Amino acid sequence: MNIITKTINLPDGRTIEIETGKLAKQADGAVVVKMGNTMLLATIVSNQEAREGVDFLPLSVDYQEKYAANGRIPGGFLKREGRLGDHEILTCRIVDRCLRPLFPSDYHSETQVLISLISADPNDLPDALAGLAASAAIAVSDIPFDGPISEARVARVEGEFIINPTADQLAIADLDMVVGASEENVMMVEGEMDEVSEEEMIEAIKFAHENIKHHCQVQKELTIEAGKTEKRTYSHEEEDDEALCKSIRDEVYDKLYAVVGEGNADKQLRKEKFGAIKEPIMERYAEDEEVSNGLVAKYLKKAEKEAVRNYVLNERKRLDGRELDEIRPIWSEVDYLPGAHGSSVFTRGETQSLTSVTLGTKLDEKLIDSALVQGYEKFLLHYNFPAFSTGEARPQRGPGRREVGHGNLAWRALKGMLPTGEDNPYTVRVVSDILESNGSSSMATVCAGSLALMDSGLKMKAPVSGIAMGLITDGEKYAVLSDILGDEDHLGDMDFKVTGTSKGITACQMDIKVDGLPYEILTNALMQAKEGRHHILGEMNKTMEAPREELKDHAPRIVMLRIAKDFIGAVIGPGGKVIQEMQADTGTTITIEEIDDQGEVKVFGTEKEGVDKAVGRIKAICAVPEVGETYDATVKSIMPYGAFVEFMPGKDGLLHISEITWERLENMEGVMEVGEKLKVKLIGIDNKTGKVKLSRKVLLPKPEKNESEAN
Repeated sequence: MNIITKTINLPDGRTIEIETGKLAKQADGAVVVKMGNTMLLATIVSNQEAREGVDFLPLSVDYQEKYAANGRIPGGFLKREGRLGDHEILTCRIVDRCLRPLFPSDYHSETQVLISLISADPNDLPDALAGLAASAAIAVSDIPFDGPISEARVARVEGEFIINPTADQLAIADLDMVVGASEENVMMVEGEMDEVSEEEMIEAIKFAHENIKHHCQVQKELTIEAGKTEKRTYSHEEEDDEALCKSIRDEVYDKLYAVVGEGNADKQLRKEKFGAIKEPIMERYAEDEEVSNGLVAKYLKKAEKEAVRNYVLNERKRLDGRELDEIRPIWSEVDYLPGAHGSSVFTRGETQSLTSVTLGTKLDEKLIDSALVQGYEKFLLHYNFPAFSTGEARPQRGPGRREVGHGNLAWRALKGMLPTGEDNPYTVRVVSDILESNGSSSMATVCAGSLALMDSGLKMKAPVSGIAMGLITDGEKYAVLSDILGDEDHLGDMDFKVTGTSKGITACQMDIKVDGLPYEILTNALMQAKEGRHHILGEMNKTMEAPREELKDHAPRIVMLRIAKDFIGAVIGPGGKVIQEMQADTGTTITIEEIDDQGEVKVFGTEKEGVDKAVGRIKAICAVPEVGETYDATVKSIMPYGAFVEFMPGKDGLLHISEITWERLENMEGVMEVGEKLKVKLIGIDNKTGKVKLSRKVLLPKPEKNESEAN
């Protein structure tokens, strides 16, 4: 067994170990990456041959956290790992976005990367190691790959940048980004920030990249030691026909260039005009048995891409006629859905989001029960992308990885601007339904979500806008595009989404599809994005620039109370009887939890009368009996020596037979009935037992003594 181990030293003295040759040796490549007690097993398998007719790379990347890694048994009925959770899907996407562009463009074998968390330390976060593990597995295989790459999380804690911070450090960071890069180029950035500047973001990316360069160098050494410098040979595409390619380009290029120059804002019209040029060519060559239809389609697509890109670089104009930094027309509206607690419509060009806000109670919080994290989330954002938004018909399914990723980016963009603590006692759910899509529906979700949250009356710290930036470059000239179309995303070299307030950036997501993007271009893109964000924010402010003063009339109200810890049981009652009765009688929802050695009670209801009634009853239960006070009491049971009465909610006391009346009573027969109402006075409390002494007779006139009694 030839076991090879390499070590990466982190700036703070911690180490990352990469081991190969011990586990999963039948995979094309397999490594174990370890940092502290956190261990990831990464494998890659790629078929030797591509399936017939496949003209793309069928790559799947799966990341799964095993519960056993953290000494836990999965919940649920099956007691085993099931479908990937949102966090796992997001980690898959981050790794995939770095790996996919670096496989050869003509490599089409089905390829599977599996990354499993096999040992966990809750303080050493595994998701930042997943990209390194996947790349290292490829590095010890014979699969062709223009890597290696690595990923690293960079956080800023108390003004200092930290690579792969611990969970404790991340909890107090004001910047959290995962950066993916090769030794030469940054390829992917995703993260959230507390309104940081563009310059600070660039500084963080550079800091992460310098560390990633070392990761890549160690992987190159690993490849040599594993004897995998020679990669497999393959032939997955038809041999190019240079003469055919030139002939087709010469025939269609100028026509395609002219269509781009028309600046049609309607994407369907552009599609039809491009099709009118390409379809006759396809039909003509379809009759020629010596020419491959696949090559004809490929060369037509190549000519269209070249025409679009060259037009932008040469004419400094866009597909739809806009200037490079011009934002499409924007209109928005709030309070569109009368039944929602907050709502908005945000439309930018041919992209539209209808977004709603729902305010709920603690009972509506999302339970998080993953291998590493257990707890609750009170801010939820769901993104839906129905087929009709792009004029297509396809089966309606649950959210895919794209929907999860877009929703998470919008969630990150908005969550830092939500009020916290007592200013926001609600569970908040934002739902963005994309009704039209042609470029950056995730950024439309951010804008619509911000407006809908302000429309709900939640006291947002600041409104948030978002923009998607693009890039086209030929290595010498370049054009940074603001507010990109779907076609510009597909044909361009970068997709860079940035969200933020007027003060700074709150979230970002960047994918770079071209090698060698200088930091100068990246900086220019960020500064152009800043101008675009501020323009969009200005358009949003025309509709609503600050939260409503009050919640909607039909929105639920929450009243928060703090009670002594000793009263929690009394409010709940035996078996929950007291709290259940209160909820039924008042039409409210009541939750109680212990916080800071006190009980925090939240009363949630849509009717003010019911909320006030419930609050009054809770205060009465938690009231402390005071000697000398008079109370309205109810007889609960009768004994030979007196009656037990409830003189405060949940508080009973004995009204002794001697304290009922000034007259001497021999027994209780006929004196009182269960349910009878009466007034009593608290005349004493036993300091040792806490038992109370009640009296009714002291509230009655004391009879005067007659002469015979006096003698």
